[in-house]
Amino acid sequence: MAKGIIIREAHFPGKAPIEAYGNSGFRFADMSHRGSLLVLPSGIHGWEPADPLALTVSDFDRLFAEAGKVEILLVGMGKDLRPLPAALRAALKEAGISADPMSTGAAVRTYNVLLAEDRAVAAALIAVD
Repeated sequence: MAKGIIIREAHFPGKAPIEAYGNSGFRFADMSHRGSLLVLPSGIHGWEPADPLALTVSDFDRLFAEAGKVEILLVGMGKDLRPLPAALRAALKEAGISADPMSTGAAVRTYNVLLAEDRAVAAALIAVD
């Protein structure tokens, strides 16, 4: 029986600063990842929201599973700042998570600072070119 390529869900099981972003991806922990990221206390996960321009509550199911461990969510919206949809803001507030939408670059920089301060921070980072 021939073995094919096994594609696993992208996941880094730990906390790490984001070293670089751009070119449709990110660098962290001496690795690179193409695509968007969801950075949680449980690790760094590959993340593909259904529509990056219209985020939904279900795009954040993994975050809500760890809600008790997260106080601040930084949402890197890409190159342009857009407000979070009302339903998502309400769900985050109900879970006790303060959400800050900003450009992906600003979210990466802020995440790294808060991580270094050992804060209960998570980030949803939409990849930029």
